[in-house]
Amino acid sequence: MRFFVDTADVAAIAELNDLGMVDGVTTNPSLILKSGRDILEVTKEICAIVSGPVSAEVVALKADDMIAEGRKLAAIAPNIAVKVPLTWDGLKTCKVLTGEGFMVNVTLCFSANQALLAAKAGATFISPFIGRLDDINLDGLEVISDIRQIYDNYGFDTQILAASVRSANHVTQCALIGADVVTAPPAVIKAMASHVLTDKGLEQFMSDWAKTGQKIL
Repeated sequence: MRFFVDTADVAAIAELNDLGMVDGVTTNPSLILKSGRDILEVTKEICAIVSGPVSAEVVALKADDMIAEGRKLAAIAPNIAVKVPLTWDGLKTCKVLTGEGFMVNVTLCFSANQALLAAKAGATFISPFIGRLDDINLDGLEVISDIRQIYDNYGFDTQILAASVRSANHVTQCALIGADVVTAPPAVIKAMASHVLTDKGLEQFMSDWAKTGQKIL
């Protein structure tokens, strides 16, 4: 499974990238707002740090405008994946931009049917939102599983990019289902290293080591 980090925080991306924990980055208008920076400037900086796909989202609603914005975003760097919403205009944009050789991430996916349409339109990535489905008492992970089965049934090349990940458990379940990629905030990726028994064991080791009176350095 590949890890994308869901943030526009350059420092956080650089830290995880240095550890080999970043295979790509996803951003959206909300994350750009949170960063307080110009979208073109911060996206270019992220692309210089990360060699994998960096998703940059269009904000237009009509296909012609989305296509124009997508081309401008794709010109930032060769590893840009243009992010478009799963609307009819977004699917039209996906078809055009993938036809021109650009990577396209179709986002705001909430059903297997939507994912099927995105694959037919040639999407590079489909981004089903787990947490937002869970928020309305639907099973986000079940949607990931349904998409995996449908894509496998028909040999679609579109990669499942599990998004709206809220916990380390979401990552585990996505890996078991067979999602190609998971995108998560830095805090969730770091939380994957945490376990109460690890902390307890380390505490015991340190206590016993202190009793030896020894030093390594």
